[in-house]
Amino acid sequence: MIKIIVGTCVAGALALPGLVQARPVVLTTQLQSYGGNGAYLAIYITDAAGKYKKTLWISGTKEKYYKHMSDWARGSGLNAREFDGLTGASVGSGKSLKVTVEVADVLIDAGYEIRVDSAVEDGRDTPADARVPLTKQGAGKPVKGRGYIKSFNYEM
Repeated sequence: MIKIIVGTCVAGALALPGLVQARPVVLTTQLQSYGGNGAYLAIYITDAAGKYKKTLWISGTKEKYYKHMSDWARGSGLNAREFDGLTGASVGSGKSLKVTVEVADVLIDAGYEIRVDSAVEDGRDTPADARVPLTKQGAGKPVKGRGYIKSFNYEM
C-alpha cells in the first residue's frame, strides 16, 4: 500500500510541471479608423461553451467604462483580481495594440477561444468583436472584427 501511495505522489510531482507550463503569446489588435475617443478592449479566454475563463489584457484604465465590455464584464464579474496588472492605455482610432501574455499550454488545442470585446465612449459597444479558436494551427492567421476591430491575431 505504501508503494502505491509513494508511486502516486512521485507520478503527480512529475506530471504537475506539465500542467502549469505556459508559453508567451503575442496578441495584435488593429482597430478600424473611426471618429471618436480611444477604444476600450477586453481580451479574454472562454471555454468551448463560451463561458469566461481568464482575462488576458484590458486596454483602458478607467474602470467605470469596463461594464460596457458586456460579455467580459459578465464573465469576470468585474472583479479587480481578474484584471489587476493586466491593463494599459486605450487604443486610438486606426491604431494597433500589441501585447505579450502567458497562456497555459493545456488551453491550446483544447476547445478554448480568445475573444475581444470593444467599447468606445459615445459609441456602440461590441461584445465578441473578434473571436478566434486558441489553436496552434490558428496562430498567425488574422480574423476580421465585427465592430471597431479591423483585425485580430495571435502568435505563439
